[in-house]
Amino acid sequence: MYIITNAQIITEEGILIGYDLFIQHDIIQSIAPRGSLKFEEGIEIIDAAGGYVSPGFIDIHSDYIEHMAAPRPTSLMNFNISLRETEKELITHGVTTMFHSLSMLKETEYDYKPIREPENVRKLIDIIDQSHHIKHLVRHRFHARFEIDNVKEVDNLKQYIAEGKVHLVSFMDHTPGQGQYRHLEIYRNTVKSYNNLNDASIDVLIHNHQTKEKLSIEDMRDIAEFARKHDVAVASHDDDSLEKLDLVESFGTSISEFPITLEVAKRAQELGMYTIAGAPNVMLGGSHSGNLSAAEAIQDGAIDILCSDYYPAAILHSIFRLVHEYGMDLAEMIKLVSINPAKAVNMEHELGSIAEGKKADLLIIETISDDFPVITSVFVDGKLIQKTNYRV
Repeated sequence: MYIITNAQIITEEGILIGYDLFIQHDIIQSIAPRGSLKFEEGIEIIDAAGGYVSPGFIDIHSDYIEHMAAPRPTSLMNFNISLRETEKELITHGVTTMFHSLSMLKETEYDYKPIREPENVRKLIDIIDQSHHIKHLVRHRFHARFEIDNVKEVDNLKQYIAEGKVHLVSFMDHTPGQGQYRHLEIYRNTVKSYNNLNDASIDVLIHNHQTKEKLSIEDMRDIAEFARKHDVAVASHDDDSLEKLDLVESFGTSISEFPITLEVAKRAQELGMYTIAGAPNVMLGGSHSGNLSAAEAIQDGAIDILCSDYYPAAILHSIFRLVHEYGMDLAEMIKLVSINPAKAVNMEHELGSIAEGKKADLLIIETISDDFPVITSVFVDGKLIQKTNYRV
């Protein structure tokens, strides 16, 4: 049992000052005016030192596990160790629920990564699933990033879904000439950054990718329906036109990941879809592919969710950058990484906000300098799993 005192508590409605928060077992039992809770024997008092108490961050799109499992393209580390070391890092960044976004690719001719071979993806999926039943720190979930040219893996994807090992499905299409690579010059530069290929060779790559077999609309509709029957949310990736949005929404897609333009992001919201942008985009001041500026879209109210994408530290820092540099409201920005993603993946009844009766996944956030917020305490399921003390 814990009482957190001397805190600024970030709720969905705003920031509470002058209140204490009582945790018992795995639940937020009560939020009451400071001093009104009884300090009984066995209750540990946590002094937040005037810092913020926030819901734990829910990250529904991150391929960071791939970097930890394969820090170099051909260096595959032990996957069990990789997951355990990853979660140790995640809690320092406030991520208490992680949707590990593993790529289910057919092939790539310029950026081969053994970690994305089907047998390695399967091993990671099983390890993520097994983590629920052994000692662990954060909530591990699997986000299946399914490339639509990976026709032979459809049955395996459905099997993973049926086994309860998939918690989010997104349809990916990295074909040059659309989506993230709608400008072929960006695609050319990306390929050249991985391999020393000349323009003629890249032309062959472009032709091969544009003409290869892909899932049909009916195939995607069938997968989406199968996922939704198993209570798995479905996302579309790199939406670049209103026509594509209308299409993916027609077969039950409820999340638009990384919409390419502000117009597309707004249209996705009109269709009732959650929109996602990457926190690194905020940190970098724009997209690395020359697409939507996340900060500008958030200011415009067109983005519902921030994810870490590939850099977990960006979540916390992007939130505070949006507050200090763009004048956004802190409580509203916290929603981008807590209750909004929880709603998008059907977890909002237990997680995503600070309220009596909800799971006690909580962070204490302090700022040790004007531009450096830090996580000093982390609770998951009501357990204090990390406490960090900065010193002068």
